[in-house]
Amino acid sequence: MPIWITYAVLIMTVVVIGIVVLVPAVTISRGGKILAFLALFVFPLLAVALGYQHHMDRATQTSFCLSCHVMEPYGRSLHVDDPSWLPAAHYQNHRVPHDEACYTCHTDYVMYGTIKSKWRGLHHVYVQYFGNPKPPLHLYVAYNNRECLHCHLGARSFEQGTTHTADPEIMADIKSNKMSCLTSGCHDQVHNTTKLNEVKYWEGPQAQ
Repeated sequence: MPIWITYAVLIMTVVVIGIVVLVPAVTISRGGKILAFLALFVFPLLAVALGYQHHMDRATQTSFCLSCHVMEPYGRSLHVDDPSWLPAAHYQNHRVPHDEACYTCHTDYVMYGTIKSKWRGLHHVYVQYFGNPKPPLHLYVAYNNRECLHCHLGARSFEQGTTHTADPEIMADIKSNKMSCLTSGCHDQVHNTTKLNEVKYWEGPQAQ
């Protein structure tokens, strides 16, 4: 939904509340009471609902994640010219949407995953303005293969990959999260922000 609709509802809410507060006599009539009810209950709730949806959508954007100074190195890591760097390979080859790159890989793909991710995001915002974030940053919990399998499960490159099929137990352990996709020797080159001054960069579209 276009953001201007949210702003229009918000402005209308403020105007109607202002009328009710400045001219309380309007509430004497039945129409005035309805207007007061709309001003004090319906319009504010509508404005909050529309604003909530807009900001929830905004929080999925790569540009939103990278708007915090401490996240700038993670944005740079998406442009490392080395296919062994997992985020860079996904971003540069459109395995994840450019506009939602961070959200795609860092959302828990379970029933309340999106809500949990957004709550963690709010904590990040709090620390950004009121705390002292110190790089390198760390995940709250170990990365779950579930987030990888959300896209890769069933894909030919995954299901028939030489390493994955070398031993039936390997595939079983990956799918059960017993063996992490980020295990040393597998896909262990992730953001590696401490090495960003030692690598070459791909001259492609910048992270948005």
